[in-house]
Amino acid sequence: MAKVLVLYYSTYGHIEKMADAIAEGARAAGAHVDIKRAPETVPEEIARKSHFKLDQNAPIATVADLEHYDAIVVGAGTRFGRMSSQMASFLDQAGGLWARGALNGKVGAAFTSTATQHGGQETTLFSIITNLLHFGMIIVGLPYSHQGQMSVAEIVGGAPYGATTVAGGDGSRQPTAIDLAGARHQGELVAKTAIKIFG
Repeated sequence: MAKVLVLYYSTYGHIEKMADAIAEGARAAGAHVDIKRAPETVPEEIARKSHFKLDQNAPIATVADLEHYDAIVVGAGTRFGRMSSQMASFLDQAGGLWARGALNGKVGAAFTSTATQHGGQETTLFSIITNLLHFGMIIVGLPYSHQGQMSVAEIVGGAPYGATTVAGGDGSRQPTAIDLAGARHQGELVAKTAIKIFG
């Protein structure tokens, strides 16, 4: 059975919800799925004052975990059009895996959240995908088989490069049914790709 890791960092819980939907889709496609999160780098006192969501169920990942999966789906919120520093710091520690080619040929994918519709979703996805390509991974995006991302009737997330959601400037907007459907679909596609490659 193909093993999928959903690896995420979520400040306020939006990416956490998307990670759960990615995992749901991957499990439905027949993969074994674990959800883990990158460590927080902000001091706890500051995180609490800033209302970070610190009570997340997913265990903290280690870089050593990564090579034990056939597919890794990486999610992080945007910071000025690129992935958050917490996830960047985590991936920066994977030089040893890169040097050994430990992730070559594995399946990779990205998802994100921004405050606004045009707040850097695609560039943030590419900042994650760039890392995954350097690791030698095969990238799975979110094709237009997820038709919901084409809607203009409401604000929706989604891009051909990965599932997304829009959180609103104050973080009050939660992932919509369409956003979560996109995440589930991407998770399903990642799992199906990993199963084709690894069985």
